[in-house]
Amino acid sequence: MSKLYFRYGAMNCGKSTNLLQVAHNYEERGMKVLIIKPKTDTKGGNKVVSRLGVTREVDLLLDGEADVFKEVHEYIKEHGTVHCILGDEVQFFKSHQIDELFQIAVKLDIPTICYGLRTDFQMNGFEGSARLLLLAHSLEELKTICKCGKKALLNGRLINGKFVFEGEQIAIDKKDNVEYEALCPKCFFSFKEQYEKGNSKGELEVALG
Repeated sequence: MSKLYFRYGAMNCGKSTNLLQVAHNYEERGMKVLIIKPKTDTKGGNKVVSRLGVTREVDLLLDGEADVFKEVHEYIKEHGTVHCILGDEVQFFKSHQIDELFQIAVKLDIPTICYGLRTDFQMNGFEGSARLLLLAHSLEELKTICKCGKKALLNGRLINGKFVFEGEQIAIDKKDNVEYEALCPKCFFSFKEQYEKGNSKGELEVALG
């Protein structure tokens, strides 16, 4: 039986780069990979985009209503054997879609490797990631470092170059002046305290007129 893998990490830890390297390794041996991605991730459109500048078009771009098991099964019927499925930005998949990826690994006996974030900019879990942490046969952390040199565990959101700690869970990197930075917990809380102090000062100035 094949396995469902979840390879997670903070921003800039090389998730997409690792995915593209795995795809290359399979194809170098004459094997077929199937690359999937949720439509929610509009960065790069229908491509996997590595920060090293390498891009590759995905085979299936899926919306939140898609039945992944059915889509993959239909793809195999049309294109033939698939030796590995690689999923990018899987935190944006719905819970039922992670269940379907789990079934693909078990029922279709295809290794399925998912890459994504574990938590958002407020330290909350994403729907897809939360389900993967429960179901994946194998969990692997891809590591990166904070600007201070310590191990980065969390993701900071910047808007116009300033860290923010409020807002919608999903805001795509490099869209509408949004950026993300991998942070160690100490730096994360330091920036959060600065943000909260700044907001408190602003509220006081408004109240005093």
